[in-house]
Amino acid sequence: MATEKEYIALMFNDIAPTYDKLNHILSLNVDKSWRRKAVRRLKKSLSEVSHPLILDVACGTADSTVQIAKSIENAHVYAIDISEKMLEIGKGKIEKLNMSDRIDFYNSCAENIDFQDDTFDAVFVAFGVRNFSDREKGLKEILRILKPKSSLFVLELSEPQNVIVRWIYNLYFKNILPLVGKLVSGNKNAYRYLQKTVAEFPMPKEFINILKSAGYQSVRHNALSFGLCRIYQAEKS
Repeated sequence: MATEKEYIALMFNDIAPTYDKLNHILSLNVDKSWRRKAVRRLKKSLSEVSHPLILDVACGTADSTVQIAKSIENAHVYAIDISEKMLEIGKGKIEKLNMSDRIDFYNSCAENIDFQDDTFDAVFVAFGVRNFSDREKGLKEILRILKPKSSLFVLELSEPQNVIVRWIYNLYFKNILPLVGKLVSGNKNAYRYLQKTVAEFPMPKEFINILKSAGYQSVRHNALSFGLCRIYQAEKS
């Protein structure tokens, strides 16, 4: 029987060919705006670092990786993901953009990152923390490879607090999203899984406490699009 980590890798391998298309359809392209805002904050935190090393965890098909490399031209970006198919698509994007000399890919998970302590000037995770098989271990592993005084940036979907917005959100996520996901990708379970992981993700105050318990300091967050998405920033002491 496959472990949870293996199941997640197989699922993302299966939907990899349609992943980008579905992301943009299902979010009405708002996911691009969310990434840009998070990467702007990442860039601001690195304003005094001449040649930053950045790790993109759970990079998927490298949309965030590309955004980071384009926005921070003096950076070298490392990107990891457990899905080999996602990484293949990401590598194809990088080759077309002639950015292979600035981006390196590794098939790896957040819970076991093959880099030395205090390596990175920043770590970025877009829509990936909810897929960690062991959230606490993954966050502590990221803390380990961050340099002191450097930050983790987490971009993650969340359930909105407004009653009306939440009602629309629930209708969409529980009914429309799995249907469209099945029609485009052929895998209804993957988008049921997405809905489930978003619903089960900790509320902001709880996730902030989880980050603090993992050893992070100066933890803060901002809501985007009525709370449909949030940017968290947490620092290593």
